[in-house]
Amino acid sequence: MRHRSLLILTAVLTTGALTLTACGSRDEGSKGSGDSGGKTTVVIGVDAPLTGSLSALGQGIKNSVDLAAKTANKNNEVPGIEFKIEALDDQAVPASGQANATKLVGNPDVLGAVGPLNSGVAQSMQGVFDKADLTQVSPANTNPALSQGDNWGKGDPKRVFKTYFRTCATDVVQGKFAAQYLYNDAKKKKVYVVDDKQTYGAGLAAIFSAEFERLGGKVIGTDHVTVKETDFSSTADKVKSSGADSVYYGGQYPEGGLLSDQIKKTGAKIPTMGGDGIYDPAFISASGEANDGDLATSIGYPVEALPTAKKFIEDYKAGGYKDPYAAYGGYSYDAAWSIIQAVKAVVADNDGKLPEDARAKVTEAMSKVSFDGVTGKVSFDEFGDTTNKQLTVYEVQKGAWKDVKSATFED
Repeated sequence: MRHRSLLILTAVLTTGALTLTACGSRDEGSKGSGDSGGKTTVVIGVDAPLTGSLSALGQGIKNSVDLAAKTANKNNEVPGIEFKIEALDDQAVPASGQANATKLVGNPDVLGAVGPLNSGVAQSMQGVFDKADLTQVSPANTNPALSQGDNWGKGDPKRVFKTYFRTCATDVVQGKFAAQYLYNDAKKKKVYVVDDKQTYGAGLAAIFSAEFERLGGKVIGTDHVTVKETDFSSTADKVKSSGADSVYYGGQYPEGGLLSDQIKKTGAKIPTMGGDGIYDPAFISASGEANDGDLATSIGYPVEALPTAKKFIEDYKAGGYKDPYAAYGGYSYDAAWSIIQAVKAVVADNDGKLPEDARAKVTEAMSKVSFDGVTGKVSFDEFGDTTNKQLTVYEVQKGAWKDVKSATFED
């Protein structure tokens, strides 16, 4: 994403200029509307699907960023700075993400943004943020092209947007990890591959397929489904007649759960596997048939099993948030904390106050950020990708996801 559509793209150059001017006033000691009890307000933007079928994930992202901001304020992490968040709903729609990016750019107090969930949405946002020198950190985008350009698959990676970072591993890692598990561990040799034709799903399915065949497996059929549709009986029938011993689905859980259900109703009692886009309880509840044995990969190790996440889990519970932190909570907290650490470095290098070109300086500082976070070591490579390559395979057992293998990916 996981899971995902992509963040917003359209900022006007004059908006960026006005933003830098507004930030410049802070360097001169005039806090203006950014003054909060004698402190300068720094806003961390959040873009995620806060409503709709993916809202459980979006709310977890928002709440986790909120917790990071509150923790920073409580600990006086950056002297003289008060952090707040501005959360916007993209409904997993690229156009909405782009509009949200433009809105965040227009607020001079915003020095960084966390999100989006969906890779497709991110594509629409990257250009907007880049023109404004506004750092964007996604906890969930996994499409490699976002950080390494369209030619990454040809061995010619190129960073296109200097403002784009992510705390989750890419589909290059996730797709290969899934293929290796299905072939080597689950002993499946004939897979039918389905995707939802979206940036995340199609890209993940392609990476999985290439690795599965490299290992010696066979992709004996492919098909596509349409997002928000519910009748996948035609695809299910194709899977049944193909003789496949497994299915790989590139897409999200609303369609993935229904697809698994309809495949099993044909009498094909074979596992459906997918990426972090299907790793959600709603995947299980969407199926009327028992889907024990279905598989999913997700970035990182189970948060609950990480000693580094113990305090995050306790603080999240104490925060009284209505929705769970979900699959991307830990990565969202770390994304926000990376922005906070970049702001901290910039302020420390400028005699305790924000410089005139705060946004550009924060983006520059992001490449040097390194700390022990909720999800493990947090730092970024030359493309803005996380250096953390940990992943986990989950299996549906007795109607719930259970982690069955965690490892650091080795290509």
